[in-house]
Amino acid sequence: MKNGLLTSDEIKNYHRDGYVIKRNFFKEDEISKLYKIAVEDDSISKNSLDLNDQSGKKTKLALWFTPGNDTFGYLTRSKRIVNSVAQLLDSDAPVCHYHSKLMQKEPRVGGAWEWHQDYGYWYKNQFMFPDQLISVMVALTDANQQNGCLQVIKGSHKLGRVNHGFAGEQVGADMIFVDNALKTMDLVYVELKAGDVLFFHSNTLHRSEANLSDSPRWSLISCYNSQSNLAYNEKSTSYHTPVSIVPDEAIMAWQGSGVSTNDFLKKEEDPALKNTGWEKEVEMAV
Repeated sequence: MKNGLLTSDEIKNYHRDGYVIKRNFFKEDEISKLYKIAVEDDSISKNSLDLNDQSGKKTKLALWFTPGNDTFGYLTRSKRIVNSVAQLLDSDAPVCHYHSKLMQKEPRVGGAWEWHQDYGYWYKNQFMFPDQLISVMVALTDANQQNGCLQVIKGSHKLGRVNHGFAGEQVGADMIFVDNALKTMDLVYVELKAGDVLFFHSNTLHRSEANLSDSPRWSLISCYNSQSNLAYNEKSTSYHTPVSIVPDEAIMAWQGSGVSTNDFLKKEEDPALKNTGWEKEVEMAV
């Protein structure tokens, strides 16, 4: 499975920096199809959650666990992604899809996200090994500093897990620790073109600003886990179910519409509304 698209230097950079960017990972026609479905699909709009930043600006996300037989499911199950993830995970066990979330940062209203690590939340799900968890961000639109692109602290995955706590409806990393990290390591603005992909470690510190531009910033973030990495406080089953890989061509071959999964995270099930540990269900989005 480790015959992915990443070069030996890119794999080395990932382990050194906590992230790696792969340009033009998806073709223009593939991204156009995905973005059109994302904008028009009723199942996505009906299952999107509104989450506030500290200023009251809202960002929408739709999160689901099981990748279905649809365009987004075929993207997350595509040979090019799964085999590339296998190159980066610290495991020889099969790759599993933990969950995917469609981030919808609309012009002028898309909110910011606080500094955080994904494992700062997945730790609460009692995943044992952060090196066996990874996030893959597919840019559906261009992402730049003007529309609130992702920011990362280069090499911060080597710090280990940082304490996290509530900040409004969001959960963020201990800012004293973050400030010290920013004094020690480089801050990088991850500017992407539509079709570019960012792979990043579960302990990499990252955030994003609000979208104050006139351009949307949409992305799909799929999170993967090694089957050998058990989670002792996780209700979903997808995290330990090996991905059923499909050919890369399946994305364009699919003629249906909509996201076929039936296990979206529902807002009424979101513990954040009760202030009782939202991070147990959904990690910080970006």
